[in-house]
Amino acid sequence: RDLINEPLSHLNAEQLSRTLKNLAKEAGFKLEVLNEKKIKELKMGGVLSVNKGSIAKPTFNILTYKSKKTNRKNPVVLVGKGVMYDTGGLSLKPTPNSMDMMKCDMGGAAAVIGAIYALALSKADCYVVGLIPAVENRPGGEAYVPGDVITMMSGKTVEVLNTDAEGRLILADALHYAKRYKPELVIDLATLTGAAARAIGKHGLVAMENHQKEIFTDFSINMKSLLNSGNIVGERVAVQPFWDDYKDELISSVADVKNLGGAEAGHITAGKFLEHFVDYPWIHLDIAGVAFLKKNHLYNKQGGTGFAVRLLTHFLT
Repeated sequence: RDLINEPLSHLNAEQLSRTLKNLAKEAGFKLEVLNEKKIKELKMGGVLSVNKGSIAKPTFNILTYKSKKTNRKNPVVLVGKGVMYDTGGLSLKPTPNSMDMMKCDMGGAAAVIGAIYALALSKADCYVVGLIPAVENRPGGEAYVPGDVITMMSGKTVEVLNTDAEGRLILADALHYAKRYKPELVIDLATLTGAAARAIGKHGLVAMENHQKEIFTDFSINMKSLLNSGNIVGERVAVQPFWDDYKDELISSVADVKNLGGAEAGHITAGKFLEHFVDYPWIHLDIAGVAFLKKNHLYNKQGGTGFAVRLLTHFLT
């Protein structure tokens, strides 16, 4: 909650990485920070493009916690959207009720940090890796523009139709990076879309998964367990339809995929965009409606809520 509430003037990407070093030392997880040079070497086109308008440098943070007694060889990977501040870029947001709250656009990253911190501090029996791409989305002189085609770390090309659909671009690079771990499961968390907030409001988060359903109402064991954890800890999960029909809205005439679908079901088409970059069991959590509140709601206080930390720690333990 403190991380989410901290303004950009006190917490940009590099400052987040420095804070993580202290948290790693305190809780007992490992941390590797990739600087801009390394990010360029990895050809993370999504991370680099989103940050181009900012004079501040991006970072890519790798958090690892593996308990001494675990026999797991493949980790669960948590990917958190770390947009430290989001102006919308050249697709500029209006300030009232939108940009004025965008210090919270790293709520997904904060949830990943909070969960791994809690797991490490309590010496939980698990193996988890956190991946946090951290950037700023600004309309500076070098900023990427609508109409650009960018090449992602995976090699796929993306037509940018709206620079405010930036979270999915940095997540896509992180999701591709996750493949090197041969993960048992990957869960990404992001304040990704206004559509998610409009779908269920502040009462829970929306979830999607790439599980091949045998029947239309069937969920994976992982999703069933996540739903159960959500009900126990009071951070409820609403599973959304994830039919391939939604992919059609992302077809581009000049690239492999475009970064924006139509006006309807925007949270699902955002999930379908991310699905292009995964080849493992994967769950996508959109926390846009619950990560930051304008006023108290139940036990969640005004401001950053830390939503999904309880959910993830219960699920993983």
